[in-house]
Amino acid sequence: MKKIYHNSVGVGKYTGLILISPFIIGFVIFILYPFVCSFVTGLTNYDNIHQPEFIGFENYRNMFSDRGFRKAVGVTFRYTAFFVPLKIIVSLFTALLLNLEIKGIGIFRTAFYIPSVLGANLAVVIMWQYLFTSDGLVNQFLEIIGFSPVSWYGNPECSIFIIILLRLWEFGSTMIIFLTSLRDIPKEYYDAAKVDGCGKVKSFFLITLPLLKNVIFMNVVLQTIAGLQEFNAPYMITEGGPLKSTYTVGMLVYDEMFRYYNAGYANAVSWVLFMMTAVVIFIMFRFNSKFRKDLQ
Repeated sequence: MKKIYHNSVGVGKYTGLILISPFIIGFVIFILYPFVCSFVTGLTNYDNIHQPEFIGFENYRNMFSDRGFRKAVGVTFRYTAFFVPLKIIVSLFTALLLNLEIKGIGIFRTAFYIPSVLGANLAVVIMWQYLFTSDGLVNQFLEIIGFSPVSWYGNPECSIFIIILLRLWEFGSTMIIFLTSLRDIPKEYYDAAKVDGCGKVKSFFLITLPLLKNVIFMNVVLQTIAGLQEFNAPYMITEGGPLKSTYTVGMLVYDEMFRYYNAGYANAVSWVLFMMTAVVIFIMFRFNSKFRKDLQ
């Protein structure tokens, strides 16, 4: 009896480890191992065919002297700086509208979420390309209201906004997070504010925004990470043009890896992108923490 009890205790000690072992194995094989291999490959001259040649940090030295890399970094940060605030504002404003208690509101919630499900697939990309051609619907609308047509694909100053608008169109996931948080705010707060003479605008700034600050920060962090890693939309719509005005760091990694077969350099760039993202997110968390302390 004592032996059986002892064995059961021994098995119980490792029950937790056994239960999480699938996650640990998957993490090691699919995340940790590729992560380490990527860093090691970034220290080599490797063309995906021949044996890699160890060159130390030569790829990193070449990278920071590469004008193309610096321009890609500038495009990525410019895109993120415009994209993140606009997506947060559009998502929050739409969530506020969809939080209204009116008949059939569920249909509108579904309709606004559908673009996020579609994503930047081929059909959406073809539609988006047609919208912004010289004789597309956007320029036709501009002519109707008295403006001159815009060369969306030929003007480096305009092309980045095609990508931003496409990603803004896919605001459903961010909107759902905001909508869920809005519905968790007790209605008693708004009733009390109404008794005190606060209108809807004042209640928004005094009640809604302060209670949503954690959710807003979380969405800003998630969208910043997505913006810094942008690849699909510029690759499929503008192919980085014109004059590489939409050529992001993600596209640079792809081209170096699969077009120029420079795997060592591509992995080095991906690590720099990872470090840039980590630094930006660290600064955001530090700023958020300092802002909270100042409020207290």
